[in-house]
Amino acid sequence: MCEYCGCQALETIDELTMEHERVVHLISHVRDAHRDGEVTRMAQLAREIAAVLGPHTQVEEQGLFPVMAAEFPEKIAALEAEHRRIEAVLAEADGPFLADPTWPGRLIETLGLLREHILKEQDGVFPAALALLDPEQWEAVEAVRARAGNRLPQPSP
Repeated sequence: MCEYCGCQALETIDELTMEHERVVHLISHVRDAHRDGEVTRMAQLAREIAAVLGPHTQVEEQGLFPVMAAEFPEKIAALEAEHRRIEAVLAEADGPFLADPTWPGRLIETLGLLREHILKEQDGVFPAALALLDPEQWEAVEAVRARAGNRLPQPSP
C-alpha cells in the first residue's frame, strides 16, 4: 500500500490502512475459495470482510468524508455509493447465498470493485486528508474511531 506521502504517520490513517490490508488479505482467500468451489467458505470470509469494514466505513463516512465533501463532492459521493454496493453484496453472505448460484460470481466482481476502491482511498483520500484536515478535524475523526472501534485481530502478548 501507499507510503509516499507520510499520511500513515497519523494513527487514524494508519488504522484505516491496516484495515485495508486485512481486507486485501481476506479477498485473496475468497478468490482461493471461489477457485476451489467452496461457497460456504466464501460466505464466511465475506462476513469477516464486512466485520472489518463496518467500523472502517463509519470512520470514513462520519469522520473523513464530511470534511472532504466540501472540496471533492462528486468523488466523495462516488465513494459512498461504492460503499453501499459493496455492503449489499457482502450482506448476502448472511442470507440464502447457497440458493443463489449468481452470488459467488457477484461477490468476486464486488471484491474487484472493493480492491479498486481501496486504491482510490489509499492514493487519493488519505493523502488529501493529510493536506486538508486541521487538528480539530482530526480530533473529530479520532472521536469517531473511538466510538466505532475496529475489528482487526489483536496481536498476541
